Amino acid sequence: MAIIHRTTMSPGKLELLAAWLPAQPWYHRSGRDPELVKAGGFRLDDPQGEVGIEFMVVTDGPGSGAAAYQVPMTYRAQALPGADGNLIGTAEHGVLGPRWIYDGTGDPVLAAQLAALIQGEAEPQAQSVSDTPDPTVIVQPGADGAPGGQLMVRIHRALRPGDAADGALQPCLWAPWRLPDGRPAHGVLASAQYRQHPAATG
Repeated sequence: MAIIHRTTMSPGKLELLAAWLPAQPWYHRSGRDPELVKAGGFRLDDPQGEVGIEFMVVTDGPGSGAAAYQVPMTYRAQALPGADGNLIGTAEHGVLGPRWIYDGTGDPVLAAQLAALIQGEAEPQAQSVSDTPDPTVIVQPGADGAPGGQLMVRIHRALRPGDAADGALQPCLWAPWRLPDGRPAHGVLASAQYRQHPAATG
């Protein structure tokens, strides 16, 4: 169960993301500094209770033309070996102490729990309330794959409202967020498909 602490984090998540996002290839550069606002998201529980898992949606810019991005993040008490390239930054948590914050796409704990969510074996949790499922997050469990098949998941980074397909992958995870002008938006956060490993020949 993820416990949400009402405390401080220095630097804050948005401060760290404002420095990290512009360096990402999927970030839409506008020639100005990022104007990030937390707009939505949800959490997943780590069965071991050691790693925080959050899927955050932020908007960048004013009004209806603001871009929206999804950043899956993991929070760890110690550095994750071999994951320096996925490090968003470090921060001091008012209760938990030093935290290493990673782009969760490179964290095996997030990958395992996202797969569990898509396969109907995990439940999305509210982003800011402890031990509370989030019914606004819609999951379409992946169909059972063939024996030896592999679940391929693509996390959508630059978000757009609507239920858009993603080539051969099928939308499987939807969630809402809020635009800077207060209007609600809803879109695909991840797509997935089972792929069968090539048959062995001999």
